[in-house]
Amino acid sequence: MSNPYLLAADSPDACIALLRENPSLASGQDEHGYSLIHAAASYNHLDLLRTLVSEFNVPVDLKDEDGETALFVVETVAAAKVLVEELKLDITTVNDEGQTACEKIEAEEDYPEVAEYLRGLEGEANNNISITVNGTTNGTTPADLPPAPEGLQVQIGTMNEAEDAGEPDPEFRRRIEELASREDFETVEGQAALRQLVEDAILGPRQE
Repeated sequence: MSNPYLLAADSPDACIALLRENPSLASGQDEHGYSLIHAAASYNHLDLLRTLVSEFNVPVDLKDEDGETALFVVETVAAAKVLVEELKLDITTVNDEGQTACEKIEAEEDYPEVAEYLRGLEGEANNNISITVNGTTNGTTPADLPPAPEGLQVQIGTMNEAEDAGEPDPEFRRRIEELASREDFETVEGQAALRQLVEDAILGPRQE
């Protein structure tokens, strides 16, 4: 049988044909945790990358022995876009060294255009989360609040009437005020409550 990793690097169409004959190979990883997802991303074989996830249900977030997803090995912006924008790979995942893909690629300085693209996404993510309650929260000013959990930025500010999209949900406002006044904000429980609040703000409350 042909080596699927070599085919993924040199002959993506042949790799897909092999996988259709032997689907169990699709999610395989070698002794270093290297997967076909990593190979397809690294060699910029985008159709193979999409097929692995959509047809063979390979988890896009497979990690190698260093805790790195395929995003850490991309060499082109096109491959990074497929992983992040189409296949929804998390850009905030860190490797065993505590680096995101962006940080590692920036440090290695081999693919600056990829690093620039990922840095732009990180900036957008940081700016997309904003919790606003008239500039103060239960008597607490933004300067008084403890830092947000790692990887999450919370912005508290004022809104003018032109920006106001309507009256805030009273229950959601109550939860914001309650969270801001908690003494355990910096604990595991407090951070979990903050993350849940942000998820509810973006996705809507969970249905029990």
